[in-house]
Amino acid sequence: MLRPSDRAPGLMLGEGVGLPASADVGANVVIHDGTAIGEGVRIQDGAILGKPLSLGPRSRASREEPAGLVVGDGAVIGAGAVLVAGAAVGAESVIGDQAHVRERSAIGRASVVGRGSSVENDAVIGSGVRIQTACYITAFCEIEDEVFVAPGVRTLNDMTAGRRPRGEPLRGPVLRRRCRVGGAATLLPGVEIGEEAFVGAGAVVTRDVPPRTLVVGVPAQRLRELRPDELTSG
Repeated sequence: MLRPSDRAPGLMLGEGVGLPASADVGANVVIHDGTAIGEGVRIQDGAILGKPLSLGPRSRASREEPAGLVVGDGAVIGAGAVLVAGAAVGAESVIGDQAHVRERSAIGRASVVGRGSSVENDAVIGSGVRIQTACYITAFCEIEDEVFVAPGVRTLNDMTAGRRPRGEPLRGPVLRRRCRVGGAATLLPGVEIGEEAFVGAGAVVTRDVPPRTLVVGVPAQRLRELRPDELTSG
């Protein structure tokens, strides 16, 4: 049950919320039951943390009540962002304005989810990841450490577009360590983007991309190997 708090104008707190004195809370923030907030967290105006699970009548997602939202030390939650119960945000990460983070998703330390981006349920995002504005990170997507995802990227997890046989799992793309995905690219279900690979802007990736390879086009085709000076690993 939500109750008003005098910590900030319009702040509403649920039962069992851990809100340390070092947290900086904006106006009209709502923090639902069981949410755990780390030291030095900044929560900007109008954010909703620990939002209860809400599923459509035909959704096949798990209806088990998730645990409380966890926000690590020093994280920043942008204005109007919505974080669902059961998600976990790592220390020093930034969730941009109006972003949406769903249940059972996990975001590693010092990662960024850009403005208006959506991280769906059961997605796993590593440390030092940079996801830019208006990206869609589908359910069961896996993004390893230090990946760069440019604005408008879309990831998909169902080749049948909602008509897969009952019991067939969703398969999100896998983005290996330090790969880069250019603006407005689309990654089809289950594809793997190899370590240090580079997907060009606007590409549609229909099959796995080998490590340290540049692919471009629709459908994406191998253009060349990346040169040593184009790689980020030492």
